[in-house]
Amino acid sequence: MDTKIKNRTGLQVFILTVGVFSIINTEMGVVGILPIIAEQYGVAISAAGALVSLFALAVAIAGPTMPLICSKFERKAVMLTVLGVFTVCNLISAFASEFWIVLTVRIIPAFFHPVYVSLAMSVAAASVDNSQAPKAVAKVMMGVSAGMVLGVPIVSSLVDITSLRIGMLFFAFVNGVAFLATLIFIPRTPVTKKLSYGSQLGVLKRPGVWLSILGVVFLNGSLFGVYSYLSDFLGRVTGLSQQTISIVLLVYGLANIVGNAIAGKALSEKPLPFILASPFILAVIFLLMLLIGGLPVPMACLLLIWGILAGCVGNINQYWISAAAPEAPDFANGLFLASTNLGTTIGSALCGWIIGVIGINWVEIGGFIMLAGCVFFLLFRAHEMGK
Repeated sequence: MDTKIKNRTGLQVFILTVGVFSIINTEMGVVGILPIIAEQYGVAISAAGALVSLFALAVAIAGPTMPLICSKFERKAVMLTVLGVFTVCNLISAFASEFWIVLTVRIIPAFFHPVYVSLAMSVAAASVDNSQAPKAVAKVMMGVSAGMVLGVPIVSSLVDITSLRIGMLFFAFVNGVAFLATLIFIPRTPVTKKLSYGSQLGVLKRPGVWLSILGVVFLNGSLFGVYSYLSDFLGRVTGLSQQTISIVLLVYGLANIVGNAIAGKALSEKPLPFILASPFILAVIFLLMLLIGGLPVPMACLLLIWGILAGCVGNINQYWISAAAPEAPDFANGLFLASTNLGTTIGSALCGWIIGVIGINWVEIGGFIMLAGCVFFLLFRAHEMGK
């Protein structure tokens, strides 16, 4: 009986991971085909870029609000609704004749993005013992990594081989598969303990929650601020060809998945030392990047380590905020998504400003500045926990 329950739980977590992949694939998969979309609809590449930037903005706005609004409803019904919205909107975009239609049906599902991702993490955590919750969440986070890593090359290849419409239909297909799997295999999970909006918002009165949010903003900002310009750094500083950069970034992304598995185990056993060590390891990586950035082979090896750490950081961010508000898991996961998106925005802007002032060679300085803030808030939060 225990084996059957374990297998059933494993299947459910896998389906949630596929669902998260389908959501992130919709978000990130369009990145590689922006030039084709611009050409197809006769718009500037900057206008096509709004398909990415406005999607991310909608996620950041919806992060703290939509999971809160949906927290009173039965979870399976909510997840099916979100997957249904994504499927229908992607189908419309595949057959849209005007760019404004494509943009509109990109923004609409973006507001539901945090709902599904936060629920998937909450349901996965609730399906196992508390001690195993970080491992279950880490498996769901693999869907995030896979969506970011595999979505772009898969969709780009489909469009190259077939057409833009087929590539857009792939988004709808994956959403549809996740919808059917959820419908058939995910059990209904009624909300037995309904928390009022006021009680959930009440967690924001705790200093620990804000310290966790700020720590995540700075940690994710340091990581993705530098990563946002990594392709340019590898080309202009390391001297890699575009084809080699694509391969290196793919390996970096696959290493994220390894990092998810490592983080799941570490956060289940010794979370605090693991969390506090992460910004210092990242600082060492940035320092080595400054020193050996012009050497292709050492730099490739460094990126493998960085990729593993990046996978760990994603799980650390989620754990750090959810642990500060365990009684409101859906709202906490929404705060996690908003914090990471805000951190990415701030970190990218800071690193971009540094590049404009002193050049791409010194992009790591932006990472160091964000890490300084991260260490301050992480240590402050750890001190508060020790009281």
